[in-house]
Amino acid sequence: MPRQTTAPRFLRLPEVLQITGMGKTFIYDRMKEGTFPKQIQLGSRTVVWNEQEVTKWMEDRMASR
Repeated sequence: MPRQTTAPRFLRLPEVLQITGMGKTFIYDRMKEGTFPKQIQLGSRTVVWNEQEVTKWMEDRMASR
């Protein structure tokens, strides 16, 4: 059976905040610590996160409880 793959999807900050339920300061503090996926710079004023990395981070948090 063929494996289904989905195209990578970028998330802007408001989506990251909504999906994780966390605040902006929490996200940036965890990025600084190296415990949250780093943002990807697309332009001089545009940053995004990889949806799969954010989802994996959430799954890892749930698995570690």
